[in-house]
Amino acid sequence: MKKSLSIGLLVLLCPAYAMAQSAFDGTWKIDTNKVQMSKKPDVLVLQNGMFECKTCAPPIKVKADGTDQKVTGHPYYDTMVVQVVDEHTVKETEKKGGKVVASSTTTVAADGKTAHFEFTDSSNTSGDPVTGKGDMKQVAQGPAGAHAISGSWVTSDISGLSDNGLLFTYKEDGGKLGMTTPTGQSYEAKTDGTEAPYKGDPGITTVKVKQVGKNSLVETDLRNGKVIAVVKSTVSADGKSIEMVYDDKLQGRTTSYTALKQ
Repeated sequence: MKKSLSIGLLVLLCPAYAMAQSAFDGTWKIDTNKVQMSKKPDVLVLQNGMFECKTCAPPIKVKADGTDQKVTGHPYYDTMVVQVVDEHTVKETEKKGGKVVASSTTTVAADGKTAHFEFTDSSNTSGDPVTGKGDMKQVAQGPAGAHAISGSWVTSDISGLSDNGLLFTYKEDGGKLGMTTPTGQSYEAKTDGTEAPYKGDPGITTVKVKQVGKNSLVETDLRNGKVIAVVKSTVSADGKSIEMVYDDKLQGRTTSYTALKQ
């Protein structure tokens, strides 16, 4: 199901960190062919007219009747609509303040072992929405008699992501690192670990950037004082790529990926 990973996807595909007077400066694009997704599964249950995302942070349990259902604790949306299209397909829509900010459709294969999802998400963008698609693999079945979407799923492929969700730009000047993205996120932070405002993302309020070696940095993202993610990055010797490891503290997932200099 898209939302269980989209927020997670939308946060890991927009990292922000660089190094003064170094190859970190410039515009970078995440290579979706070099993303190693976490092996920790998303656990979903759709049964008896109720939908549950047990591994969402916080967990979600709403009626799957195609109407707006209130959810709490999620900075990107405050209502969710879960519509059962058929025995293999589910559509999900998230809204904030009554405005649609994201939607996804997930279709489970006839054998129930794989699923394909497509999504559009503007929950943390100031311009065009991020769009994409991908595939999941079931690693554990759901309850007997439940909808086909029920079970434990790991993402096996992410493709077709729009460039605005993959690009980011760094600029270091006078011991401060500036970061911008096409979707509207930005910050300026000292590279000594001093906390600074993070703009343009309702799920991140402040950030810390700390240089830990000649070619390495650690970014810590916070939400109202609580650490929600830590990203470690190392620039390659030829300056053409950055290897990144994203540690999602909310969901207990670690994902590795590579960004290429444009």
